[in-house]
Amino acid sequence: MNSSPESAPEMPFIRLRAALELFGKAPFELDPQQAEKARRQAAREYEVESLILKAPEAAGVVAVEEEVERAYAEIAGRYQDAAAFEAALGANGLDPASLRQALARQCRVNTVLERVTAGADEAEIGDTEVGIYYHSHFDSFQQPERREAFHILISINDDFPENTKPKALERIAKLAARLAQKPKLFEELAQRHSECPTAMRGGRIGLVRRGQLFAPVEAALFALEAGQISTPVESEMGFHLVLCKSIQKPETISLKKATPHILKVLREGMRETRRREWIASLSPESFS
Repeated sequence: MNSSPESAPEMPFIRLRAALELFGKAPFELDPQQAEKARRQAAREYEVESLILKAPEAAGVVAVEEEVERAYAEIAGRYQDAAAFEAALGANGLDPASLRQALARQCRVNTVLERVTAGADEAEIGDTEVGIYYHSHFDSFQQPERREAFHILISINDDFPENTKPKALERIAKLAARLAQKPKLFEELAQRHSECPTAMRGGRIGLVRRGQLFAPVEAALFALEAGQISTPVESEMGFHLVLCKSIQKPETISLKKATPHILKVLREGMRETRRREWIASLSPESFS
């Protein structure tokens, strides 16, 4: 293959994508060695995408404007406001127009690959294949105990008088006293007083297993019975009141229950195999 044109308007986006995939950082945050590795991967990805878009299967494929705009809005939505978004684009050598152009290219590539792998969803997968996968991955079908957790957080921050440690403890203690009298107020009080984004959901953290929360919060949660509320618990974030809404006991997911998931995994594996084989067929010498 010829070397990829570094001047292509899509390249800054592809370099950003490669840097995030490889190192979890934007290109301007990489050291020289990392930057070179990301540059090489981006160049390879650009060349592979170019082959895909030149293939007969790409004939007539266009980017759907609504799909491009959805992708653009999803990326923009990760930023606090339009100014922060445009600043991030500029830092990565992009602007709104070049980002839309790169997303349109990506949409076209995705559409071609969907065409190539369309038959995988219709392929027969027998009970034997499903059973072999289930028993080969048996450990992944062991569901540990999980608890539906809610919390109220009063943070500790000496920069604010109401969040000094003594004041925060006083505030959480008052909430604990109210809940001792009326535990059904938990979600309402979380919405009004919790200083965690979960306040918007009534304090709901979600279903959690051991190892997902701060150690003191986890210890409090797993010491509760369903429906109980903890006493104030201190973590590095501040003071918490923890509600254990429900408990899901450990279980082994049956083969019958696991089958839809297994079929999805096996079909995705078939699609990935078809994608790789088809891409390799475009230029076999490049994928040895």
